[in-house]
Amino acid sequence: MSSALEGVEAARARLRSLGPAPLQPLPADYRAGRIELHRIAEDVLKPKRVLETGNEIALECTPGGFGTPAWKSGLSSGRPGSARVVDTDVVIVDGDREERTPIEVDAGVAAAVADWLALGTMALAALVDSHPELDPEPIRLWPEHFDVATVLGSESDGTRANYGASPGDDDHLEPYLYVGPWQEQPQEEIWNATSFHGAELGHADLFKAPDQVERASAFFLQHLQALSG
Repeated sequence: MSSALEGVEAARARLRSLGPAPLQPLPADYRAGRIELHRIAEDVLKPKRVLETGNEIALECTPGGFGTPAWKSGLSSGRPGSARVVDTDVVIVDGDREERTPIEVDAGVAAAVADWLALGTMALAALVDSHPELDPEPIRLWPEHFDVATVLGSESDGTRANYGASPGDDDHLEPYLYVGPWQEQPQEEIWNATSFHGAELGHADLFKAPDQVERASAFFLQHLQALSG
């Protein structure tokens, strides 16, 4: 099983335990916790994967949160391992040894971020699986931006775009889904993003949906169809 599929399977297992409406109201200290988790992704997990693989940086959904795909024989350690956030611990696996380090992130925030990344992964997987002809990239969790994303469409006919789910950033206090076309689109209501050219659907709106996963999938599909004309 490829690492991309492993990430989808971890997301599916998490959502299976939560049902069609996995999102909960965001904790009051969500932003601070999300920033700390982003820091860990970029400063701890990414360097560890680079060290053991040589050039790979992407993360993915993993059981209990997010982290690196497992490696069979690390370039540095020579042993199988992984580096992940599991609930409120950083867990480094090195051969048959496991080191757990608690992180200063509220459990509710860690769960909210993990739930969002899992929901985004599953919505993206539905999009990719239904449109293999659009040359989709693997679904990856990028540590620098701290979002899970893919790319679909044709660059030559102006339909290629980034599709992703961000837990939040400097311009968004709450999580949001997004579609970012590579080529600028007409100023239509459907392209409603304010801090970038594209479309977005925020946590507050998605939270209202009785089936949040279905609503997320519909958002991505709606904009893919808009790009396709």
